[in-house]
Formats: sequence, structure tokens, C-alpha cells
Amino acid sequence: MAKKKYYAVAVGRKNGIYDDWSSAEKQVKGYPGAKYKSFATRQQAESWLDDPVYDRTPRKAATKQAAAGDDLVPSDGILVYTDGGSINNPGPGGYGIVIIEGDIRRELSGGFRRTTNNRMEMTAAIVALDDLQEKSKTIHLYSDSSYLVNGFIKGWVKKWQGSNWRKSDGQPVLNVDLWQRLAALAGKNVIFHWVKGHAGNEFNERCDQLAVAAARSCPEDVDAGYEEQTG
Repeated sequence: MAKKKYYAVAVGRKNGIYDDWSSAEKQVKGYPGAKYKSFATRQQAESWLDDPVYDRTPRKAATKQAAAGDDLVPSDGILVYTDGGSINNPGPGGYGIVIIEGDIRRELSGGFRRTTNNRMEMTAAIVALDDLQEKSKTIHLYSDSSYLVNGFIKGWVKKWQGSNWRKSDGQPVLNVDLWQRLAALAGKNVIFHWVKGHAGNEFNERCDQLAVAAARSCPEDVDAGYEEQTG
């Protein structure tokens, strides 16, 4: 039996605390800039709702709070956290994913026998976006990999696409097989965010746990792109 949850609506048609998702959803679905969060107890929901920072915080500060772990996304959006890494880099690697859509939370993970940190960070995002590619909702993807996030928010991917996947120095882009897959999956509805790793973020920490467990599970799957490059 699913655990009881309470839903605090900070910005919606009618702000307040609701004891079922269907009631809370009516207040936030389709409401511009809606903000809400679920809690295990009514007291936690009340404490969060009583904090005026969620009503008056400037956009920049609010973004920092969201990156710190508050699942404050538009009601019509999907929250995704990803992480990945390898043991000894290169070595056995794994990735972990947490996907939150409305009241539904899912976790995905997997591993490869030999790969790198960056490739697992990228693979985590690829698996998540591939899982959600039929969704038209806005996808907020959080990762602690500057390599992954900067590829999109700094426009690296677009530049590489226009230069036949070569860097400004003429050298080929590393991990081009994964960048190309990401470019194909990351449509206009995907927004990348950087989040500090190992800083107490609930979802980032969970992704890290999933990734580490996958890497330590003696995975047999082959990261073909990596092994072809290294022989």
C-alpha cells in the first residue's frame, strides 16, 4: 500500500495543503509558474508553505534552491536527476536516474564492464531522455557533470554540429557517439541544469547510490563506443 502523502501548493489557483494528488493537481496543472511539493507529514507541508521565500524569492535565488534539491518545477514539467561514474576511470561503470512526474517517481540504472566517468554521465542522460522521448512536457534534467550540462547551456553541441563534430582546434570531439545521441534526444522541451554533487541533494545522492551499485555489480554489458576507441 502506498504511503500517505500531503501536497503543499505554494503557487497555484488556490494555495494550501491537500491530502490527495488529484485535488492538488487541479490547483497547479496548467497554472503558469505553479510551485508545489509533496511531503510525508502535514507538519512538513505546513512548515514549507509557511516559509514566505517561495512566494517572494527572486528568480535567481529560486533557481539555486531548486538546484539544491527542491522539486519545484512547473506542474506540467518532469523532473529528472542523473549521475554516472566509473571505478578507477576508466573501469567498470554505472549510471543512476531518478524521474519524477507528478506523483510518480521512478528509478533507472545500469552498468558497463569498462567505460569512463564522462561516458556514464552522458549515458545516464541518454537513457533518461530516451525513456521520456514520447513526452511533450518540459523536462528539467539535473546533473552534477559540468561536461554534460555545459555542452548544451554553453552551446558547444550546436557549434560541434556545425563544424562536423570538431573542436575549435580542429581535433575531433571526444565521445562523439554519445554527443550525437544526446543532440538527437534533447529537443526544445529539455532544459539542462547543473547541481553540485555530494552536497546533500536527495535526488543527486540517490542517483549516485544507483550508479555506484551498478558499477560494483560486475556488469557484463559492453560500452561499444568506448571499447572501439581504445581497442
